[in-house]
Amino acid sequence: MRIRAVALDVDGVLTDGTFTWAAGGEEAKRFSYRDVMGISLASKAGVVFSLISGEASPLVDRFAKKMGITAVYKGRKDKEAALLEFAAAHNFSLKEVCFIGDDVNDLAALASAGYSAAPADAYAKVRTVVDYVARANGGHGAVRETLDHLAEKDFLGADN
Repeated sequence: MRIRAVALDVDGVLTDGTFTWAAGGEEAKRFSYRDVMGISLASKAGVVFSLISGEASPLVDRFAKKMGITAVYKGRKDKEAALLEFAAAHNFSLKEVCFIGDDVNDLAALASAGYSAAPADAYAKVRTVVDYVARANGGHGAVRETLDHLAEKDFLGADN
């Protein structure tokens, strides 16, 4: 098995699934620097990343820009369709793509991906269908842990 690309849900995976509104109406989310480091290291190894979010928050764009992720699918309720678009746009088979999600709206994408993972605090049904459940919660290093797991299994990277 070779995972050449990783598609990430945002809320509940890269964040803890909560948000805050400031007095001026701005939305705030928290991201983990553990995940930032994991994405950075995997990107250097040739892994291509995508963000697939059901929300259309500008914070998704800001995170993508920071990480150099150009494949961003915002406001996409059909995450499986977005996953298929991502794979096709980069000439990956779905077997080469890992999807990390956390809730029922991610189930179809999780089932379609070649490898699937979820944070420890993912919805119970999601945890029963994925290939890997991280020990870390969403927004607290679950992405990094999953990437490390894939690397330890020698599944991760552009070269076989």
